[in-house]
Amino acid sequence: MHSPPTEKADALSFYRAFEDRDRGSRDLIKQRLRQYTSFLTPLLSLYPQGDVLDLGCGRGEWLEVAAELGFAARGVDQDAGMLAACTEIGLAVIQQDLIEALQACADESLCVVSAFHVVEHIPFEILQMVVREAMRILVPGGLLILETPNPENLVVGTNNFYLDPTHIRPVPSLLLEFCAEFAGFARIKTLQLQENPHLHTASAIRLIDVLAGVSPDYAVIAQKLADDDVLELFNPAFQTPFGLTLWQLAERYAEAAQQQCAAAQAEASQALVQLKAERGARVAETATQLRQERAQSKQLIALLKEEQTQRAEARRACETREAQQHAALTKLQQRLENQREQAQTREDQLKQQIEQQRQALQAATAPSTPLSDE
Repeated sequence: MHSPPTEKADALSFYRAFEDRDRGSRDLIKQRLRQYTSFLTPLLSLYPQGDVLDLGCGRGEWLEVAAELGFAARGVDQDAGMLAACTEIGLAVIQQDLIEALQACADESLCVVSAFHVVEHIPFEILQMVVREAMRILVPGGLLILETPNPENLVVGTNNFYLDPTHIRPVPSLLLEFCAEFAGFARIKTLQLQENPHLHTASAIRLIDVLAGVSPDYAVIAQKLADDDVLELFNPAFQTPFGLTLWQLAERYAEAAQQQCAAAQAEASQALVQLKAERGARVAETATQLRQERAQSKQLIALLKEEQTQRAEARRACETREAQQHAALTKLQQRLENQREQAQTREDQLKQQIEQQRQALQAATAPSTPLSDE
């Protein structure tokens, strides 16, 4: 089981390794830092090879960028491990407390005082001293640049900020702006930095974009009072918008949600209209079918009634025929009975005539009886 490191060298080595992994490559950081070029270029026209002091210079990326632009850049840091990375590439750095470094500078002797990801590491009273001392030592028109994690990004403010164990607390941009204003700086601008570029043109903003898409860093650039013609040189840079705020993304998300809701309502309305039309068509079709069925039923009823009438007429005709046939049969039977009776009568008459004829014949053929002697 490993025991925790106790030597200062181990701690410094750990932090440098942590920075190397968490902060990004030198090229990436230098690319990001070039966003400040538009603010620095006018200074070179006023103060060629002007001095730049970077507080907490770390690995020295900003010193490289400033030197490439033409400034005389130097840095201070208390982390020997970080300074080693600077001395390896020949940058002008010393190990020194930042307040001591500021206090050692003469009035109006520097063009730029910068501190990148430093203010979140120091107590607030030290931060106020940094801002006051910068105000003192900057030349007219000189710039104070303070970059720090942006707690307006909810993922940064609630989670990522605390990945660095040396962070004390997040510093809201409004507080940092007021520190510069309170110290007497004439012009202050907040730059939102390092957001995902596609969010500027994305047609649909998701909830995760609102939570994590706000510029993860911000910088306050404060300018010391100077003549108007000097300040005018910086107007384009100070008027350029930078980054994405929580309110911008939230409004775009709300607009997208409203559009989706409106689209859903329109789709629902269209579906309702279509449903009503379909239902109306079905009702009309059903009504037509009912009317047709009713007409067919009426026709069927009429046919049934007609059939019943025909059956009744046929039954009456049959009954009439049966009655006529019965009457004819009765009449025929009566006639036959009469004829039978007449035949019987003639037969009886014939029998009587025959008997009479027989008797007459017998009488005629019988021998005559002799007369008796009386």
